[in-house]
Formats: sequence, structure tokens, C-alpha cells
Amino acid sequence: MASHRKLRAAAVVCAALVVTGPAPVAAWAVADGPPPAAVPAAPSPSSTPDPFKGLTPDEIAERAVTATQSATSLRMTGRVASGGQPIGIDFAVNDSGECTGLIKIKDGTAELRRVDHVTYMKGDEAFWRASMASQGMSEPQITVTLELIKGRWLKIAPGQAGSEDLGSVCDLKSLLSDIGKNKEERSGLTRGPDGKVDGTPVATLVKKKPGGETATVSVSEQGKPYILKMVKKGGDEPGSVVFSDYDKPVDVKAPPADETVDLSKLDQGTPA
Repeated sequence: MASHRKLRAAAVVCAALVVTGPAPVAAWAVADGPPPAAVPAAPSPSSTPDPFKGLTPDEIAERAVTATQSATSLRMTGRVASGGQPIGIDFAVNDSGECTGLIKIKDGTAELRRVDHVTYMKGDEAFWRASMASQGMSEPQITVTLELIKGRWLKIAPGQAGSEDLGSVCDLKSLLSDIGKNKEERSGLTRGPDGKVDGTPVATLVKKKPGGETATVSVSEQGKPYILKMVKKGGDEPGSVVFSDYDKPVDVKAPPADETVDLSKLDQGTPA
């Protein structure tokens, strides 16, 4: 049976990949495989008045940042890139450091949960193989590690290797605070045609960069001006992420104890 060091390695591998997922939120644009583009809204006499009338695109962006940073929870879905490798994400996160969601790499899928400061991760064989192979683990190492974690959740307690990195995925406050750090990224914007994201009217803000890279941010025109979508075309990491379920409860439950591999217990030399 693999030692706990092999199991720890698997957790760190997963952390290295997962943390690249939501992190690009801070850059006003995220990664590949965008959902359908915003559909232009047809004008009509009954259309809701433009809530941003009289504001410059940069001023709309400031309002969007302020509103989004006030969120107590949200859901992120889309595709992001890490080293040219597309990664699918679907996460619900709250401001208590809890989250639940899925990560997809190539043909593999893993589920991530974090509750009470403990992180749990369960991946299928394809996910673990892709993750561990990308970190240079040999086939014998991968095989023996898979035997230990197959069909089980990795339980990563605070202080365990990988806990901090994986926990950062679920740190909503940190993710949202990053949005406001680089004002240059959201200055010099232009306003494109209004559209809709999942039926909600949005203002479309566009940032064009040298080399043909274009970042587009869709801001809700109903209720709070939350960011509802971010798309990046061109450059090294094209792609898209949609934001939804703002301020809705995130229900996260710890997996049953008999379905977990407890790293802390393995460290103490006790059975998992």
C-alpha cells in the first residue's frame, strides 16, 4: 500500500491545478471554452431605462467591482487555462470559507468540498492520472496511489500539505478583493452593445490590449451591478466564466467518515 507521502503528493498535485482555476477572476478575464456570447438585447419602448446612463465605462466598472466585492456568496462556472491546459470549473463559494464544486481536466472529474476549515477532494481515475502525470509521477507511483484513494475522499485538515492552496479556492473574500487591486486592468474601457446573460440584461464593457487580446465583462443592469460574465479572447489564456447565484446559501456537507482517507491520521500512523 502507498505511504502517506504518496497520498500527500496527490493532494499537492491537485492543489497545484485547482488553485489556477478561480484565481484569474482578479485579472478581469478568464480562460478557454466560452459559453455562448451575450445576446444583444432588442430595444423596445418598454425596455428598462439604462441604469448606467451618464456613466463612463470606467465608472460602470468601479460600481461593478464594489458590488461584486460585497457578495456573500456566488457560483462560478466555465473553463480556465493552466499552462495551456483547459480546466472546467463549477464552484459555489461563500464568505465563510466554504465551497462545493467540480473540476474537470481532460476526461477526468473531481469534486471539491470545504467545510469547517477541512478540505475534501474526490476524483475519478482519469482525473487523478492526469493530475499526477502532469506533476511527473511515474506510472508505478500513480498506480499504487490510485489503489489507496480509489472511490474515496482525501480529507485534508488545516496544516496538512495542500490545505492552504486548496483552501484558497474557497476563500471568497480573497478572490473578490483581488478584483479591485489593479485599476489599470479596468481603465480605458469602452462600452459595447447591451446584451443578456442567462436572461438578465447586462452592460458590456470591453478592454482591448496590444496583440489582439480582448477582455469583455458583462455587468448586471438589474439589482446590484454584479459582474455576471468575463470573457477573454486572444492571448495565452482565452476563455470564459459566468457568475451567478449571488448571495444564495451554499450548502456543504462533509463526506461520511468511512468514505475518506484522513491525512492527519495517516501522519500519526493510525489507520485511515
